[in-house]
Amino acid sequence: MKQQMSVEIERPIEEVFEYTNKHVAEWSLTVVENVVTDEKPEGVGTAFCCITEDHGRRMEFQGVVTRHEPPTASAVHLTGQFFDIDAEYLFEDLGGRTRVTQRSSVAPKGFIRIFFFLFGWLVTRAGCKAQENELNNLKRLLEQRTKSPDALPDGHMHGGCNDRELSTKHGAEAANPP
Repeated sequence: MKQQMSVEIERPIEEVFEYTNKHVAEWSLTVVENVVTDEKPEGVGTAFCCITEDHGRRMEFQGVVTRHEPPTASAVHLTGQFFDIDAEYLFEDLGGRTRVTQRSSVAPKGFIRIFFFLFGWLVTRAGCKAQENELNNLKRLLEQRTKSPDALPDGHMHGGCNDRELSTKHGAEAANPP
């Protein structure tokens, strides 16, 4: 299953690139933890653990950065128990605004492949809606920031990924975007 979607954000490209890549658990509605486990100086090859939660079900993914070209492009490969995900983000400077395009590909494994085959239309529709919600939340959070670009939302999350403490943005506001 492949998807692509874009959103325009009223923030400069450097800020959007940095926030999108360095604060995933703050803006994502499904990622609850994202911990770097092996950082590489150039970005590519950096390994991380990503915990997602959707409808009360948690999944853990091992990730690796496959592309890191600030401030115009980044990509990751996530390996999970039931499926793998390739996600690419492209950033386009629109003169003080930024267009973010997310391209993703999901490759199901095992019995999940049968489910995707039988119910692919339903999975695709749900995936498109989820992708739209994610990008709209990224836009909302970046555009409402009035502090410096380094200011982080309050809150912490514990558990998974070696129980490291992480800055997160998951509460009523993140779970129920406007």
